[in-house]
Amino acid sequence: MRQIFDETIKETLNERLRKLEEYFEADVVFHYGEIHPSLEKAFRDFIEQLKVDKEFDRDRLVVFLNTPGGSAETVEKMVSVIRFHYNEVFFVVPDYAMSAGTILCMSGDKIYMDYSSSLGPIDPQVYNGKNWVPALGYLDKVEELIEKSSKNELTEAEFLILQKIDLAELRSYEMARNLTIALLKDWLVNYKFKNWDKHSSTGNPVTKGEKEDRAEDIANKLSNNSIWHSHGRSIGIETLTTFLKLKIEDYSDNEELRELIRDYNDLICEYILRSGGKAFVHSRVFF
Repeated sequence: MRQIFDETIKETLNERLRKLEEYFEADVVFHYGEIHPSLEKAFRDFIEQLKVDKEFDRDRLVVFLNTPGGSAETVEKMVSVIRFHYNEVFFVVPDYAMSAGTILCMSGDKIYMDYSSSLGPIDPQVYNGKNWVPALGYLDKVEELIEKSSKNELTEAEFLILQKIDLAELRSYEMARNLTIALLKDWLVNYKFKNWDKHSSTGNPVTKGEKEDRAEDIANKLSNNSIWHSHGRSIGIETLTTFLKLKIEDYSDNEELRELIRDYNDLICEYILRSGGKAFVHSRVFF
């Protein structure tokens, strides 16, 4: 009975995914779960399998993304794979794409969200030998202790904490932070801003330098813990468009698209939760 139930869900999801492909005139894929280095080869094979399918030869990919984040280095590899096969890439965030998921979204030509969708601060996750930890939290704390030391306000306990810090580990956190900012700036300029030719307010042409300045401003704000105060802070569409001045394709009032997205996303997420999966991908040729 369960096998019949699973097959029915599979058929339903495949049908709903094809409706999304027709709407976007694109290949559509779904990713759920942490962005972990162990998934790099599997993701490459997943995209290659889709491109081998002879039913279509599309140059546009739409990625449905539900993720708490993960490795920025893995994001870089995923983008390399995607951009090798597709010239145009859209990201759809029905629920949330945090941290490394936000970095991944910034590599797209368009980002689709509605009023309930969220991105997050781009605090990179670094493996400390036991767990994945947010690098900026460590860096912020060290900077705080160094500042207190310069004012002769450091307690004995805090001095002992500073003594125990592994400088090599600290440097890896700094490099992770620098990588996320560099990736964000590069991808925003080359992909997200590639069709940004005129200023909406003045009609004047947009220079490459202005694109780079806007990208750097967005990267710096997204990686600033003093703004967000929490690695898990949800950043909604209003903040993204007003505070960060990032163009988002808002489908909140697009009834047709909202229904297509939610019918597909909500069902597949329920299926994943019911089956207890931690990572899941789907395309028209893979389930």
